[in-house]
Amino acid sequence: ARLYWRVEKDTTVISICDVDFDYQHEYLGCKERLVVTPLTDRCYVTLSQAIGMFLGGAPAGPAGTGKTETTKDMGRMLGIFVVVFNCSDQMDYKSLGKIYKGLAMAGCWGCFDEFNRIDLDVLSVAASQ
Repeated sequence: ARLYWRVEKDTTVISICDVDFDYQHEYLGCKERLVVTPLTDRCYVTLSQAIGMFLGGAPAGPAGTGKTETTKDMGRMLGIFVVVFNCSDQMDYKSLGKIYKGLAMAGCWGCFDEFNRIDLDVLSVAASQ
């Protein structure tokens, strides 16, 4: 990722490959960053390309490999607050709708951990929302 100061926009722009993000200036505290490995670098590039096409991302892999932490770190790099939700089989479409509304109103990212635990009928409604 490269950071540029754009005088004409009066803001900081972060470029990841061919996608430009405006830095969001969300104060997230003084936290440590992840060590950039080839896997985290590939994840950043893939997620940034998806977001550049107005899509989302769903990192997949075995438990404990850092999918949630990588997503949180990418949000921290862009100055965006990331809210992590631990999903369970007791979530229904109404609660997911409320979560989506809150994320849209706050302008932050949502990271749904253990998304595979949600019932399939709830997932189909969530996909249409």
